[in-house]
Amino acid sequence: MKEMIEYIVKGLVEFPEQVTVTMVEAERTTVIELGVAQSDLGKVIGKQGKMAKALRTVLAAVGTKEGKRIILEIVE
Repeated sequence: MKEMIEYIVKGLVEFPEQVTVTMVEAERTTVIELGVAQSDLGKVIGKQGKMAKALRTVLAAVGTKEGKRIILEIVE
């Protein structure tokens, strides 16, 4: 899951070396913290948040399959 998000985001941004993905797991919830360069923040969020929503939708599908709730947080 971590590798999947990292792969998708690195394809979107201008500075892929600055992409960081951190996972914090609890019993039924997983929080994924996504960090990108300040100049790439808009690319990851997308117009009206569409890209972020799409990433969250993919994670929700994976979480449903695993029986977990997955939260994506985009940090600066």
